[in-house]
Amino acid sequence: MLLQSIETERLHIRPFKADDWPAVYDYMSNPEVTAWLSEGLLDEDGARAFVAENLGDEARNYAVLLRGGERPIGHMAYHPWHGPRMYEVGWVIHPGHQGRGYATEATAALVHHSFTVLDAHRVIATCQPQNPASWRIMEKLGMRREAHFLKCIQRDETTWWDEYFYALLADEWRNQVH
Repeated sequence: MLLQSIETERLHIRPFKADDWPAVYDYMSNPEVTAWLSEGLLDEDGARAFVAENLGDEARNYAVLLRGGERPIGHMAYHPWHGPRMYEVGWVIHPGHQGRGYATEATAALVHHSFTVLDAHRVIATCQPQNPASWRIMEKLGMRREAHFLKCIQRDETTWWDEYFYALLADEWRNQVH
């Protein structure tokens, strides 16, 4: 497991618990939330399966809660990426909590964790070009757009998505924070 728990000024990021699935269902069954997620909408069984897959040491996603809260308001994708000391980060926030900087705050915390605790060399994030809310978060955190891949993700039988690829190196991050 990459992390046990991280507290920020307003958030608590922690491993999922089995009884988190109703909160996951609440936001992952919303087409507004899943419009840019390759897994698409989740029904109740899908939400249960998502949480079950993210319990224990093999977790790739972590619950995001308001500090002092009991119910996740979203989750952070966070896992090793293609080699030693490289990690990918991503975010999903319930629409009732969007626009308040929670995704930026949670992502900044995981980037900090990557470089200070895990001694990461590189952290990456991706999104579709049509999702400016996501790529603006990446740019706020000092990540640089390294690529624009054309039609590289198959969404369904007839739809292919482009993808922006952003990254931040440890040296770049250290120069930003000092």
